Amino acid sequence: GLICVKYGYTDTLRLIKIIEAAHPVPDSNGVSGAKQILELLKSATDDDLVISLISGGGSALLPLPPEPISLEEKRETTSLLLKCGAGIHEVNTVRKHLSLVKGGNMARAAGGATVINLMISDVVGDNMDVIASGPFVPDRSTFRDALEIVERYGLMDRVPASVSGRIRSGVRGD
Repeated sequence: GLICVKYGYTDTLRLIKIIEAAHPVPDSNGVSGAKQILELLKSATDDDLVISLISGGGSALLPLPPEPISLEEKRETTSLLLKCGAGIHEVNTVRKHLSLVKGGNMARAAGGATVINLMISDVVGDNMDVIASGPFVPDRSTFRDALEIVERYGLMDRVPASVSGRIRSGVRGD
């Protein structure tokens, strides 16, 4: 197994690898952890059982932006959203559309394996697709929702071009 935790929250485990990463603004260790977890999930077969524990902080701990978005650009976008007063539902809506693992992508990577998804909520309303941006949960939001959030806070001209380009491309269905 493999888990990704906030710096300083580790213990010695025999069978499970622990990767420490940054929260609330993601770092390269989180990218590495997300890639490793995704690869482990892709190796699962129909005969495997995947048990996940998703809790608050997972959005920052597992940042895997799609190309051409860099980690720094995703960090910048996250910081802009947090500073402008966007709520966690809004922040995570945008995060899901800038990620290869969020919005149900981890569940898809597990293929035909049986998945048990345990979740600890830190969001009002306990929306499962918002907790850690829902890596094992179908995404109810759309690129249009992400666009509306970025525009509502006047950030479309402030986020990196790769981010605005991905959101606009997603709305068009490219």
